[in-house]
Amino acid sequence: MEEEITFQGHKNILSLHARTIEITKDSNLTKNGDCIVGVSANKACNDLNTALKARLRTNGTVVKITIVVEPYEFELSGYGNNGLDITHEHDIVLRKSTYVDSRTLIVSCDKSALDIPRKMVFSLMNSQVRGIMRIAVE
Repeated sequence: MEEEITFQGHKNILSLHARTIEITKDSNLTKNGDCIVGVSANKACNDLNTALKARLRTNGTVVKITIVVEPYEFELSGYGNNGLDITHEHDIVLRKSTYVDSRTLIVSCDKSALDIPRKMVFSLMNSQVRGIMRIAVE
C-alpha cells in the first residue's frame, strides 16, 4: 500500500533536527522549524487514506518513506504503532523516538532531517522546487 504527498521548498528550510522530519500544509516557515523539509503540502495526517492509517496503527508495521526532490532521493524506514492518532490537520511528523501525538505518522525511524543530504536540502531552500514524500507500507 502506497500514498504520495506533494510539497514545495522554502527559503528557511534548514533540515537540522536530529530526531524528526516534518512536512506541513502551512506555507510560512521560520528558521525555528529546523525539522521541516517541505511546506504547502497537499496532505496532512488527517487527509491520508483510511486503510493506510489502519495499517500504521498496527505495532511493528514496517514503513518505508522515500523523499524525492529531483534529481535526489532520500530513503528511511520506521514503524507503525497502535498508539498513533494520525489526525493532525496541517502536519506529518516522522520520529526517531517512540513519542506519539496527532502529528506523528511513524516512530523509531532510522533517519532524521539532519541525515538528508545537503545537496537535497539546498534544493529545498528554493520555493519553486517541488518534492514528493512517498509512504509505503509492507
